[in-house]
Amino acid sequence: MTSAASFPFPGRLNTLVIGGRMDADRALLTPRGELVRGCADALAEKLAQLPAGTTRVDLDMSGVSFMDTAGLEFLEVLRDHGHRRSMPVTATRWNGQPRRILELAGLDTTDPLRTPAPDGAPPAASSAVALEREERLHLLQEEVEQLRQAIASRPVIDQARGVLMATYGCTSDEAWHILREASQTSNTKLREVAAALTASAQAAGTPLPAEVRTALARALARRSAR
Repeated sequence: MTSAASFPFPGRLNTLVIGGRMDADRALLTPRGELVRGCADALAEKLAQLPAGTTRVDLDMSGVSFMDTAGLEFLEVLRDHGHRRSMPVTATRWNGQPRRILELAGLDTTDPLRTPAPDGAPPAASSAVALEREERLHLLQEEVEQLRQAIASRPVIDQARGVLMATYGCTSDEAWHILREASQTSNTKLREVAAALTASAQAAGTPLPAEVRTALARALARRSAR
């Protein structure tokens, strides 16, 4: 049996699938997909379905390709399950972007559930640890947001590169550099430059904004000169 969680990116699979099997009294769970909004609920549902005699839960995280801050809630659900049932729980074999998020959060990338809590630290040390974790979480949230924006921008940027390649006979890399240069010269976000160019290339397209048109013309002229 599997549990599923929704996630927000359009045009992609919309589930986190948590497979699993029992090995005697040990549950081995294998999440596949992305740890985003709803993933903690999916894990809680899966844990609730485990046989009553389960004495250990191990998660193989190698099938998780993306994680945002909801992934920390996912880990808390697993940690809480272990505490309430007085059983060992692990989440191992992290890789790629999820592993980077664990690093930013200051967690053990081998098994984040092994990270000791600073309960025995003196007040000053506890405050320092809390401040450091808050700073790490802020960095984590910024990195995830940048990644979300990059994912959302990718289709329109690829379309704009295609327009440049078809119109001016440039390569994919040249089209990328032209767009980036036009973005910098016109002080316009790369995604906005790409969207304007794509819109202008349509049958009833809208004209490019003057500053973007000028910046693109300069970038194309420099390419020709080279």
